[in-house]
Amino acid sequence: MQHPDSVSTAVSTAFRGSAASHTGKHVSSRRSAATLEAAREAVADLVGGDPAGVVLGQDRAVLLAWLAEALSSRLGLGTGVVLSRLDEEANVAPWLRVANRYGAQVRWAEVEIDTCDLPSWQFAELIGSTTRLVALTAASPIVGSAPDVRVAADRIHEVGGLLVADAIAAAPYAHVDIHEMGADVLAVNAPSWGGPQIGALIFREPALLDKIPAISLNPYATGPERLEMGGHQYALLAGLTASIDYLAGLDETARGSRRERLETSISSLQDYHDRIFDYLMASLRRLPQVMLIGTSHSRVPTISFTVAGVPAEKVSLHFAERRIGTLVGERGGSRLLDSLGVSDEGGAVTIGLAPYTTRYEIDQLVRAVAALG
Repeated sequence: MQHPDSVSTAVSTAFRGSAASHTGKHVSSRRSAATLEAAREAVADLVGGDPAGVVLGQDRAVLLAWLAEALSSRLGLGTGVVLSRLDEEANVAPWLRVANRYGAQVRWAEVEIDTCDLPSWQFAELIGSTTRLVALTAASPIVGSAPDVRVAADRIHEVGGLLVADAIAAAPYAHVDIHEMGADVLAVNAPSWGGPQIGALIFREPALLDKIPAISLNPYATGPERLEMGGHQYALLAGLTASIDYLAGLDETARGSRRERLETSISSLQDYHDRIFDYLMASLRRLPQVMLIGTSHSRVPTISFTVAGVPAEKVSLHFAERRIGTLVGERGGSRLLDSLGVSDEGGAVTIGLAPYTTRYEIDQLVRAVAALG
């Protein structure tokens, strides 16, 4: 997604005024401290969390890797971890690494081949008395399917475990409430909604941060700083806050606190996306050479597809020549596509909607696909 002008302006302004560490006492340090606190508050508003539970870093993949290291002592012999085929590697590889290192058993939640749904009934069978952690996406950035995180959260909490949810594909499109979801830790990535290269982990209960081993090099770190390695990029944090303010202002009629304005704006955005995504899906289904991957009714407006006889790399290049941005899923890039056999057939192209996507742009995309047939 493109960066709104307000984000670029916030970054450039902060570069000129927030050069010092937030731990100092002089004016520039106080400005940096205010920027850091504002970023924590903005992320908390985005997901209905507490600023005291917001960990910030260079992106959510790095933060999830640090989190896995911090929780690794819980994942020894005789314990279990539940992962899903729907998740991206950022919320799979770190848990596999620590499970393999310390001997925890890994069990997998599987998708339905036809719909790419992740049936929630699996969790009653997969989660047992020795399960310590479930890692689960809130929505797939490949096929858009949105599993019922709450069902998995309730089940893992019954046995005293934790649920880590990856909301990289949910946060730009859906109203996210960490308490309603039941996740113990929620991961988001600002570029997915037009923000700078910053990720965040949100702890539903901030007190958990002081109960797990620290990653920070500062032995006196407390709260979120226990999982924050090195210094902060204050200019990018200013851009992060601006990007969330941008989301909150998408509906000009929105009023109230930023959290309330986010709820209104994202609800309006969902209504808009529902209409044009239905149009996109109907348009692609009319093309006989196109195969859509996943038909889940519980989803965000993201879809992957193949074009018969044309490798995904070639399809994506064809789009790029027409100034249409897409992602390519090839062998090794997605466990989901690998498990569905799509990678063996040349991969798939992934597209998603942005707040500014129009029906005209969808028509341009569909014409570009038709030209390949």
